[in-house]
Amino acid sequence: MANVAFIGLGVMGYPMAGHLLRAGHELTVYNRTASKAAEWVVQHGGRACETPAQAAVDQDFVMVCVGNDHDLREVISGEHGVLKGIRSGAVIVDHTTASADVARELADLASRQGVGFLDAPVSGGQAGAEHGQLTVMVGGDAAVYDLARPVISSYARMVRLMGAAGSGQLTKMVNQICIAGLVQGLAEALNFARSAGLDGEAAMEVISKGAAQSWQLEHRHKTMLAGEFDFGFAVDWMRKDLGIVLDEARRNGAQLPVTALVDQFYADIQAMGGGRWDTSSLIARLKRDA
Repeated sequence: MANVAFIGLGVMGYPMAGHLLRAGHELTVYNRTASKAAEWVVQHGGRACETPAQAAVDQDFVMVCVGNDHDLREVISGEHGVLKGIRSGAVIVDHTTASADVARELADLASRQGVGFLDAPVSGGQAGAEHGQLTVMVGGDAAVYDLARPVISSYARMVRLMGAAGSGQLTKMVNQICIAGLVQGLAEALNFARSAGLDGEAAMEVISKGAAQSWQLEHRHKTMLAGEFDFGFAVDWMRKDLGIVLDEARRNGAQLPVTALVDQFYADIQAMGGGRWDTSSLIARLKRDA
């Protein structure tokens, strides 16, 4: 069992930290809103600290799950960041969905202090975090990965090293490209079924047993038909992620015409007031024209 700090107790980090404690690790937590960290300690145990640097002192692993590149730099390399308190030989595991560039930057800074760094974004949403069933895509040194994998496995059903620093973030970009296209396709299919006078649920039940099957179809078609969009990853966060994807594509030359189009469709959802709706809300654009 290890001494572990968890930085960032949002909808993902809060349950992930709980799984670590239940697995027998000693937990220290930090959250920008201190009351959230205090709430976590009351519910689970462990202790809370006032800064990421304090939380990192004497830890074997520091897990991080915050919002974006700016937040990540602040909690790791900022004035009161993790690197101000962490010891040589410890490991930082970053679960934030961020750019590959910031992953490489922070891996280099950590290396200069003798600290391991893994970029390890996750997929599976809030439900995956709550049930300890996340998929974790990892970039970094193989020896560091071998140290961290048993700890990460406390809340994961799949963990895989994808390559050097930044590779975890690049793999998460692949994931988001797939999701964007799948959800738009599902939205169009459901809208078409409705327009054609079909029973949408019956149509999905039939095609889900064939080549059209997907996680999105299985878990989202009923709520999409009902116009309920409170079940997962918010549109605002998806647009942040797709912005990272499109920036990377401009650098590496990959053509992403469908992804760019779906990103604009999500902008339409934001303009409709749906920034906090989940990503399946793409169907709302089509329903308004029905």
